[in-house]
Amino acid sequence: MSRFTDRIAVVTGAAQGIGAATARRLADEGAEVAVVDLTAERGAATVEAITEAGGKARAYGCDVADEADVHGVFDAITEDFGGLHILVNNAGITRDNLFFKMPRSDWDAVLTVNLTSAFNCAQAAQSRMVEQRYGKIVSLSSRSALGNRGQANYAAAKAGIQGLTATLAIELGPYGINVNAVAPGYIATSMTAATAARVGASAEDHQRLVAERTPLRRVGQPEEIASVVAFLASDDASYVSGQTLYVNGGAR
Repeated sequence: MSRFTDRIAVVTGAAQGIGAATARRLADEGAEVAVVDLTAERGAATVEAITEAGGKARAYGCDVADEADVHGVFDAITEDFGGLHILVNNAGITRDNLFFKMPRSDWDAVLTVNLTSAFNCAQAAQSRMVEQRYGKIVSLSSRSALGNRGQANYAAAKAGIQGLTATLAIELGPYGINVNAVAPGYIATSMTAATAARVGASAEDHQRLVAERTPLRRVGQPEEIASVVAFLASDDASYVSGQTLYVNGGAR
């Protein structure tokens, strides 16, 4: 497929997990991809996988929670690639704890990295997209936006992504920009492995327990989220905007 021929895509948090899978998927379909993570070195493996498969990618280091750093790296990406058409806000962290034990620093860190970073990147991207009257912004929310024990900070940030998405769709829609979000359920990544460790379980045992209460009787894979992100970033979804699509194996 070549849905993204001549498209330039930026994927944040693209060194691993869903971000890496998304960067690879967009490149497989023809996009030139800016692989953004905290350091360029962290994104090198993703770039290597893309180039070995015949795609085009380049790694950039950026603290997406830092507004000046974000605007600087978007300037560099636009200059290096000659444009910007797709933004995937994927960067995120967890600092899980029960609410009464959660330090303010963990609240601030998760809200900043998971929500403020999406604001920073979308604001940097939209000026280019408005000028060309075309753009796709897809941000990663989570099933945890509905509430999850031990994740007051993460749930609040991911619920915020949904509100940000709906609002940007209203404001940017007149300029030909689609804005959507994907809310994954349990996906087998290093982040969910860390959640398992927090509750004293192995990643495998934790996945088995989650699978037992998921209608499809399994957990998800990063590539399955990447395929949904790719749809929303494509012109196949040209009349889809302001939506949050839950991808969670049918869980309620």
